[in-house]
Formats: sequence, structure tokens, C-alpha cells
Amino acid sequence: MDIQRTILMIIFGMSLVFLYDNWQKGQGRPSMLSGPTVEQKAAPTPTPGSTATPAPTGAVPAAASAPAVPAPAEAGAIAAAPAAAAAPAERVRIETDRMRVEIDPTGAVVARVELVQQTVAPDWTAAGLVGIVTGKKHDPSAKVVLLESNKNRVYLARTGLTGPAGARLPNHLTPFTPVAGPRELAPGQDTLEVKFEAVAGGMKVVKTYVFKRGTYAVEVRHDIENVGDAPVTPSIYLQLVRDGNKPEGESVLYYTFTGPAVFSEAQKFQKINFSDIEKNKQSHIGEAKEGWIAMIQHYFVSAWVPEQGRFREVRTALDGPNLYSVSTVMPLDAVAPGATASSKATLWVGPQDQEQLVAIAPGLDLVVDYGWLTFLSKPLFWLLQFLHGLVANWGWAIVLLTIMVKAAFYPLSAASYRSMAKMKEVTPRLMKLREQYGNDKQKLNTAMMELYKNEKINPLGGCLPILVQIPVFIALYWVLLASVEMRNQPWMLWVQDLATPDPWFILPVLMMASMWFQYKLNPVPPDPVQAKVMAAMPFIFGVMFFFFPAGLVLYWLVNNCISIAQQWYVTKQIQNARAVG
Repeated sequence: MDIQRTILMIIFGMSLVFLYDNWQKGQGRPSMLSGPTVEQKAAPTPTPGSTATPAPTGAVPAAASAPAVPAPAEAGAIAAAPAAAAAPAERVRIETDRMRVEIDPTGAVVARVELVQQTVAPDWTAAGLVGIVTGKKHDPSAKVVLLESNKNRVYLARTGLTGPAGARLPNHLTPFTPVAGPRELAPGQDTLEVKFEAVAGGMKVVKTYVFKRGTYAVEVRHDIENVGDAPVTPSIYLQLVRDGNKPEGESVLYYTFTGPAVFSEAQKFQKINFSDIEKNKQSHIGEAKEGWIAMIQHYFVSAWVPEQGRFREVRTALDGPNLYSVSTVMPLDAVAPGATASSKATLWVGPQDQEQLVAIAPGLDLVVDYGWLTFLSKPLFWLLQFLHGLVANWGWAIVLLTIMVKAAFYPLSAASYRSMAKMKEVTPRLMKLREQYGNDKQKLNTAMMELYKNEKINPLGGCLPILVQIPVFIALYWVLLASVEMRNQPWMLWVQDLATPDPWFILPVLMMASMWFQYKLNPVPPDPVQAKVMAAMPFIFGVMFFFFPAGLVLYWLVNNCISIAQQWYVTKQIQNARAVG
């Protein structure tokens, strides 16, 4: 039996299984390898403010030291929406060099954020392709809207005060009054402050949003004054809430995480699945004195970074059908009548720019999810960044990085190619053995092992070097898939966005041709079934790569071309050595 080919077949088969399983998840269908997710249930998107947040499931510290977040008659839950909502107030619109922001005066909630420097990519999902066929054109000037609140989507950043059970302090349902002032970051202006005021339960809150030029980070301050006649011990909550729907335009051929994440020094980076929250099986740290909370999706993230060193609770909750929240609640000291208190935090709403994220808070760059191969992906990304600094083009940086990785693994690759060359030479003899022994597998295997021994061929010699390299190539795959730096970045000529599929499918066709050429260079499997499957592989993978980001296809194409050159060179060396001998 051809052991080398069997192992390669197993690898290819497992790859196809995992790719198909991720495609199933992307389509909202049940996974073959795990239970159904919330996204797969296609729950309707709730109307903003229509549902209450249930009490948190984790333990709550004593009210004296860390008051809970109350519901109307129960401590421990963020305030519920009123039964009959008042007519919505007109949103306050703010514009900076990076964002167009809309703040709802009800709660001074960040209700919409449009990223003016991030254009919407063409929709390559099934729905998007149907739209293209029916004549719906992609608008290249459309901008990414990350936070939004309408009948189709709910994704909000909100804050508020909580207190003892029954207290109705200013929260995300309290009407705030916008303070007069500029709403646009003018040329030459570096900061813009927008203030909102509200009074409830004897507490006055001034919520200030500070926007700065050149960043997606917003400083959010809460200045609190006790205007009542009794001491109050409040807590401040920072919350992100969104529906469980997949982001628009997500590919159906590969899976990327969408959902909450938290970070602490004790337990580091933790992702929480929507499905776990729905089943009340979420697992994450409950209390900390540092860290942050976030909502992640492919390429983009929103995150609250509170003041470090202050005790806080971390909560995730199901707020209603298909509506999920992640919150951090920080108790303050008692505020006497006439006294004041303050707190500030940073809100990030934008792309997963690793350089800027790590400057805001430790570990925030981990929202760029490289999975379990992060320890390999991080160095590869740093090297890719360095090469980009040299050539000022992410496409050519990918080409150079692929060349460097292939050069580093050349000794292993050469050993594999030498083994394949020897296998190709004895393939005619293997075919004769198969004809000679027919269906007698035992005698056939014995004869094949004897042939390998006489010719000094290790059946695993061509496979093991490849297996050693697989983790590195998978890590590089995730670097190219997850890094927002590739988004909206051109390579050359027709490839104007490395994060979207090749519009003319030239790279996938070239990659398919390179895979076919590689197949012809390798020995033909003695098993006819294996031979047919291997011959079909270039077309199977080629079709899938029609819908992969151009940067990924470029990497695989360059990798294949270098492999072909290396294999041809090693094979020529062996042939020349035998001719001389």
C-alpha cells in the first residue's frame, strides 16, 4: 500500500471536511462538528429598547461595596425599557476625520458609527451574488457602518449609573439634554467635546464624549454630582449590546468569530459564543481590576476600556431574542449630598488596527483572532509589517514573506522532493506489482515494502517534511485572513483590494494551473481511485479560491510557484547525478 499517498489523502480529506463545516456555519446551518449556534436559529432582530436585560448569572458582591445593576424591582440587572417608549428624540450627529457618530439623547447612547475611511467591500455571500446577477451594483463609495440601531440591526454602546434596588439613577433609558457646542472636528482642531446632562434619583450626570483627530478611540467621562439630600453609592456600567446575526457580506467559505470577548490579567483573552450565552453556559472571568470588554467581528471591533486598577464585574447576558450584551460594572465610593465623583473610560469603535489597539490597553490587539497558532502568527505578522515598511505595498510584502518562508523550509522541502522523485521512478514497477498480485493486499504490501527497501525509499519521506511545515503555513493563512491592514489595499493592476476576491478571477485560475502542474510533477498513485481524487484536487480547491481574498490566493499562488521551481531543481539534480553515475 502506498503509505505516503494515504497520509496525503487523509490530510486533504480532513481539510475538505473542515472547510465544508465552516461553510455550513457561514450559511447559518448546523455544524457537523458541534451543536447549533444562535446565528443558525435565524431569530428575528429585536426592536431597540423593547426587551429587558435579565439579572446576571454570576455572584454579585455585597451591595455596600459593589451595588448591583437594578431592574425596576430587583437589584442585579441593567434597567429595563419602559412598557411604552416615548417618541424618539432627534439624534446628535458628530463628525470627525475618522467617524460620523450619532448619539441618541435617550441615555446618551452611541447609536450609530460610520467609519468614513473604511469602504464597504463587495458582498460575496450567496445573497450578494444573487444581487449582482439581478443587476444590483456595488457602491464603491459606501462606508462601513459598525454601530447601528434600526429594525434590521441592533449594535449599541451604552453606559449608565446603577444603585441600590429601587433606585432610578441616570442610565441608558434616561432622557439626556445635549449641551450646546460644536459638533464637527474643524480643520486644525485636535479634540472635540460633546456633552449630555441628566438628573434622576437625586444624581446629576454629565456625560462627555471626547473625540480626537486621527483615532477611532473616544474618551468617555462621567462627572457625577449628588443633588439630593441623602448619600448615594452608585456604580457605573459600560455595555456593548448587539444582535447575533452575522455581519453583512461575511464569506460563506471560511469562518471568522463574531461575538463578545473579555480580557483580564488573570485569565487573559476569552471569547464567548452567542450560543453559550443563550444556554447560560458562558464561561469567563467575573471580577477583575484591569482589562476590557469587546464585541468582535471580522476586521472590526468595538471595545470599552475602563480605568485600570479599579474593581469591576464582567457580565454577559441574553437581553432578549437574538440580543446579547457584554458589560463591565464598576462600583464607586459613596457620594454625599453636594459632593461629586468622576470616572472615565475609552471607547474604541473601528478596525482591528493592532498597532493602535495595543497602545490603548494591554492585550487589546488580541481581538485580531489568529486562533491557537497565535504564537506563530504574531511573528509572521510583524515580519509582514516590516516588509511592508520596505516596499510600501502589502501585495509585494506577501510575495516577499512567502519567498522567505519557503527559503527557510527549503531543506525540509528538498527532502520531500527527493523522496517524491524516487517514488516517481519506481511508479511503473509499482503498477506492475499491482497487476501481478491483483486483490491479494497482503502479498502486494509485502512486495511493495521489499521494493522500497531495495531502492532505499522511505514511504513517509515525502510526507513528514510537509507535515512539519503545515502549522507555519496555517498560521500565515490566518495572518492574511484576519489582518485588517490588507483591507482596501491594492497590489497591482486589476487587484485593488487584497481583502476581497479577485474581480477577474485571474489569480484563482493561475493557482489552479499551478496546482495541476504540481500534480503532474508528482508520482501517480498506484491506486486508480486515489489517482482520480488527486487529479481532481486542483479544480476543487481552485473553485473554492474563487471566493477567497485576493491576498490569500496570491500567497498560495506564490507558494505553489516556488514549490514547483524547488521540486524541478531537486529532480534535475537527481537525474544529473544518476546520469553521471
